[in-house]
Amino acid sequence: MTISSNPPGAIVKVDDVEVGRTPVSTSFIYYGTRKIQLSKAGYETLTVLQPIPTPWYQWPGVDFFSEHFSPGKINDDRLFSYNMEQAIVVPTDQLLERAQELRQQSEVLEATELPLESLPVPGHALPSPLPPPPPVDNRLPL
Repeated sequence: MTISSNPPGAIVKVDDVEVGRTPVSTSFIYYGTRKIQLSKAGYETLTVLQPIPTPWYQWPGVDFFSEHFSPGKINDDRLFSYNMEQAIVVPTDQLLERAQELRQQSEVLEATELPLESLPVPGHALPSPLPPPPPVDNRLPL
């Protein structure tokens, strides 16, 4: 499989194993869904669960004939291309301002106090709002 990206030069991981920088080619043995992750400075990390379906000539039964009676070797080359988004950079002053707002909001909140009667006593079960289930009849029918 060959993986390319826009912009090129992104670090590629396939199933959490680094395989190189785009454009990069790597082999695969098994079909199925692969986790492909691309990362590059200044861009959002892109993670894709890429399905790689089995081609018809690899279906059970058919694969015997395609492997033993084909005139040449069959290569299954897949090309995947991804566009990466530029990272959004928040200016430091805006980030600090937002943090200060959140701090002030948390100071305004007051802890609500519960009366002691409403708190459960350790080691005792709380009363259930549901009635108990009916008894089970374990006798066998005659």
